[in-house]
Amino acid sequence: MRSLTFGLLSLATAARAATVTYNFTATWVWAAPDGVGRPLVGINGQWPCPTIEANVGDTVVVHLSNNLGNQTTGLHWHGINQVTTEEMDGPSGVTQCPVPPGSFIKYEFVVDVAGTYWYHSHNMGQYPDGLRGPFIVHDPNDPNKSKYDEEVILTVSDWYRNQSLDLVRQMLVPTNTRFQPPAPNTILVNEGQGANINFVKGKKYRIRLINFAALAGAFLHFDSHTMKVIMNDAALIKEQEAYQLRVAPAQRYDFIIEAIDRDSGNYPFLVALDVNRDFQNPALGALRFPFNFTGYLVMDNTQPLDKVDVVDVWNPVDDSHFKAYDGAAPYADYTKLIKLDFQFCFDANGYPRACFNNVTYIGQAVPTLYTAATTGDSNSNPLIYGQVNPFIVEDGDIVQIVVNNLDEAAHPFHLHGHHFQVLDRPGPTAGSWPERDVNYASEPPKRDTIVVNGASYAVLRFKADNPGVFLFHCHIEWHVEMGLTVTIIEAPSKLKGLVFPDDHLDNCRIQKIPYAGNAAGNTQNHTDTTGFVTVPPTIYNGAMYTAPS
Repeated sequence: MRSLTFGLLSLATAARAATVTYNFTATWVWAAPDGVGRPLVGINGQWPCPTIEANVGDTVVVHLSNNLGNQTTGLHWHGINQVTTEEMDGPSGVTQCPVPPGSFIKYEFVVDVAGTYWYHSHNMGQYPDGLRGPFIVHDPNDPNKSKYDEEVILTVSDWYRNQSLDLVRQMLVPTNTRFQPPAPNTILVNEGQGANINFVKGKKYRIRLINFAALAGAFLHFDSHTMKVIMNDAALIKEQEAYQLRVAPAQRYDFIIEAIDRDSGNYPFLVALDVNRDFQNPALGALRFPFNFTGYLVMDNTQPLDKVDVVDVWNPVDDSHFKAYDGAAPYADYTKLIKLDFQFCFDANGYPRACFNNVTYIGQAVPTLYTAATTGDSNSNPLIYGQVNPFIVEDGDIVQIVVNNLDEAAHPFHLHGHHFQVLDRPGPTAGSWPERDVNYASEPPKRDTIVVNGASYAVLRFKADNPGVFLFHCHIEWHVEMGLTVTIIEAPSKLKGLVFPDDHLDNCRIQKIPYAGNAAGNTQNHTDTTGFVTVPPTIYNGAMYTAPS
């Protein structure tokens, strides 16, 4: 953890700030959110997992104990940038060792930006098994506060009746030559608890929409009511009307709907999973059960809830055309270009993988942040990190990430540690980036998860002002397990000599995981690649735990 210097504007916030503490124990829970029972990872013996709430400027402390017995775990705070607390980001093998059964970890960080976030396991495909929940950071000085009277959290997810370990094992086989991910069984809204929103004439409602899915995006449409979008991925935008939204896995939208004088009765709204490869194909029309969900804006409890909202053609608003609330122009010309060509691939053993620039991500023995902290001047050499697809970014760089999606389907990509500007995101079949910077958005929106359309590209830009080790990856969880991840080592000169909490390192010691040196734990010769993992294992064990001998 590095020291934090507050500017004049943040001193008042710091003075008001509180410490908000949560005590979580990860346990197996039997639940049937879609009517079919299965084991889930819950918190404190309950599922759904609880909502975390804090005010901007607060310090959030989460004590996580692992009582799963047979699996390791950990938590990532999706969208929280972890300024000066890079070791609290949570992905196993990156900023920490996984937490083994019977052990614990303490996360502590400041929530410096208000908005709608979520938390989830970032440990070997575990979060589709249920370890996820909303994370709301309120702002007493929210510039939109006068525009709404009440808040409602609306979560959506695809749902699988089998556990993730089995699903990934069925996917990672040489016979899966078409790279097919597991197909969901159904849709969940509010983790199966439904969504009938009390809707009172004259009131305005801020809806905080979060997609927990492992695979599918979701469409949203309200009968007779327009959504006024005010935020995407916890970044303020200039208010934008939308009749339809598509929220990809890991994305969030905050929007306002209003009950006006002419309203009466109960209004249905439709949430429909997008399980097609090209959601922009009008011929696909509305999706059918079991991937549709109808909720209601309820104004009259005496009337039946039997209407449906029929959408013949999905044509969601283009979020890349949103405008930043502060009107900020794009960052100046970039000093570092990270160009990523994504396509599916096969490893040396013929197993299906996903690749950036023909290289699949392979986890190494030492968590990447620990390598950066313990290898001195060698930490600016990408060789020492192994096949985690490392990119070195210097302090103060303007970084441009270009993703060329060579697949036919749309994919959501998420950056840890930053909100990026979306400079350009053309429609499907636009081809690859033309290698020149023209016609970019003048007031680009910021966000942390962007959908890159099929056979198309996106141009993103951020300022390297947050030293740490941060992932950039597809947020289709099955594609993460296939290796669709790169690692950004940001400002390595400021990571040398970082000191980590004892409880974090104890989890490494318990499992006999090295926590210093290069990717293989060599503390003497950092460029010696002996022991580096260069081919993914053929047997996938996910988060399953075996005590070291």
